[in-house]
Amino acid sequence: MTVPATYGLGRIKVTAITGGEVDMVARLTGSGYSVSGCSGGGGVSSEGGGGVGLSCGEGPAATINDAMSLKVLKIHDTTAVLRIEPAG
Repeated sequence: MTVPATYGLGRIKVTAITGGEVDMVARLTGSGYSVSGCSGGGGVSSEGGGGVGLSCGEGPAATINDAMSLKVLKIHDTTAVLRIEPAG
């Protein structure tokens, strides 16, 4: 998924949908990175080379870089519905 440059992330790639969580990776395009609010024990880890990994379950939206809202609306087997919009 391609997101606006103002979000500070490159293309977001879903790497897995398992155990009620969606695992994603993205390249960092800004100078910093912050995330808050992932439900289901979500977390962030360094992916090397200026990238991040993010794991989120269904529930409240995560705020990324104080600019982007990412919410997992529904997970069904190996399919997920995500809502990505400006944080606000």
